[in-house]
Order: sequence, then C-alpha cells, then structure tokens
Amino acid sequence: MNGARIYRAVAALALVALVSACARDEPNLMRIQSTQGPDEFAIVPGKPIEIPDDMSALPPPAAPGSANRTDATPERDAVAALGGSPSRLVRDGRTSAPDLVRSASRYGVQPGVREELAAADLEFRRKNRGRVLERLFNVTTYFDAYAQTELNQHAEQERWRGAGARSSAAPPLPAE
Repeated sequence: MNGARIYRAVAALALVALVSACARDEPNLMRIQSTQGPDEFAIVPGKPIEIPDDMSALPPPAAPGSANRTDATPERDAVAALGGSPSRLVRDGRTSAPDLVRSASRYGVQPGVREELAAADLEFRRKNRGRVLERLFNVTTYFDAYAQTELNQHAEQERWRGAGARSSAAPPLPAE
C-alpha cells in the first residue's frame, strides 16, 4: 500500500514536469537566465572625460535626463567607424539619408516580409525546441537546431579561391 502511494506521487510529479515543459507558447532555444552571471553587454562604459586647455570653453551643464558629452553613443560611433557621417542620424537612430533607403529597396520591397519571417522563425523554433528533459533542465538547444544552416567557412573560402576570387585568411582548422 505504501509503495503504491509513492509510485502514484512520483508519477504525478513526472506528469506535472512533463506538462510544464511542453506548455511554453514562445520556444526559447538559448535558455539563458539572468542567474547565470552578469550580462557583459548591459554595461556600457562612458567616454573618457576630457579636460580642455581653457576652462571657459566648457559647455553649460546638461539638464537632468539629457545627453552629456561623456555618454556612450553606439549608433553614432558605429556609423563613424564604418566611414559614415554621424551627423546624418536622426534622434531615433535611423538615418535621414534617402539614398540608403533607395539603395536598400532598389530590387523591390516585399510587403509583410517581417511578419512572414517572424511566423517562419516561430514555426522553426517550435519544431526544434529540444527534447523534454532538455526543456525541463533548461539545456540550450540553439546550436543543435541551427547546425544544418551553419556556414563552413573553410569550405566556402576554398570555393571562392577555386573560382579565382581573392579571399582573406580564415582561422586555422580546429584540431580534432
């Protein structure tokens, strides 16, 4: 009698774990949690403080909540690093240059492409969300799911070199 009660309790617990592992609407293949350590991308260092030769050249203090000279500007810095003009960015980070939009849409624009890709991605993640125990123990299945779409950089480099194109060096093959 006591053994049957323990057996039922274990079976009920396993059933609850199985249902909870299958109940997620939005498949998450990476399964990274904030308890796994700090997010190194959440910390953005400020620019170094510059002391001008003439203190009267300092700008007036910025109002609370407004931008400051030492604040990080990753969008503007990326545009400058790629040879663009950061002054052509508008406040929301988009470019004000119509040439970029014209160049990006020169072969046409497919209406509803974002919704179509989001639906296809959701379906792919639902089909490749991992086995029950992987979901139950929060094992990352991202790399297994996308392994077939991974580019073999060495084979691609040899293909381009075989076609006569100049190509840059690639990292050495991993030791097996």
